[in-house]
Amino acid sequence: MTTHGSKVPGERSDDPDVESLDLVRVQRQGESRFLEGPRGRMRDLARAMRITGELVRGFRALTFVGPCVTVFGSARFDEGHRYYGMGRELGARLARAGFTVMTGGGPGIMEAANRGAQEAGGPSIGCNIVLPREQAPNPYLDRYVLFDHFFVRKVMLVKYSYAFVCLPGGFGTLDELFETATLAQTGKIQAFPIVLMGTDYWAPMIEFLQRTMLAERTIDGRDLERLVVTDSPEDCVAHIREITTTHFGLVEAKRPHPSRILGEKRLAVRR
Repeated sequence: MTTHGSKVPGERSDDPDVESLDLVRVQRQGESRFLEGPRGRMRDLARAMRITGELVRGFRALTFVGPCVTVFGSARFDEGHRYYGMGRELGARLARAGFTVMTGGGPGIMEAANRGAQEAGGPSIGCNIVLPREQAPNPYLDRYVLFDHFFVRKVMLVKYSYAFVCLPGGFGTLDELFETATLAQTGKIQAFPIVLMGTDYWAPMIEFLQRTMLAERTIDGRDLERLVVTDSPEDCVAHIREITTTHFGLVEAKRPHPSRILGEKRLAVRR
């Protein structure tokens, strides 16, 4: 498991001055600087090379993680919350079904899913990002990669997964949900299963999609059919297994071997 020194990037400090300095530091690097606008040809070229390096680093770290299911959800639910328990059970059931559980690597729902997977003896992966708060890597990861750019991180969360599960969350979760749905809608990725867990939480959004967007024809019925809503981790995993095996031919097989020449390493799973 990768370590990053005594202080994890993005970890909150008890000292407000330190936290303010961390916030300034994070805001001045990575994606925020990339989006400031033109900075000259050579600076933009250097930025493009760093982004390419970030992509390659993610590819190298995740090549051998196996068929993944990505779980999205809020970082703000603690261990006692019912959605945390739902995510933990989901992670365990996915692991027992033979999937690698991948999350954004942070606390809350992400931690719950990773924890459930690890407790069930399955691989647990995190694609984390440098943020001023709420995004320190959780302790239930067999491997994680730390990214500077949201769009690079989202590439990794989508690239290796055969299904996507969204538990309750905020702007980030909605961003991930609708970007994934858009990729499927436009044929940029195949129509992998997308499951929403937490029927009460998602009900107003589903009503809006049905009564407003569908009525105004900004989406069609097939777009809504891609979204399966349930409160049952068991039903969620059963749906994912059915679709991935029936429509995408996913079968149990040996994982490919890493190359010693390229310095690749097999994922070590903690049990």
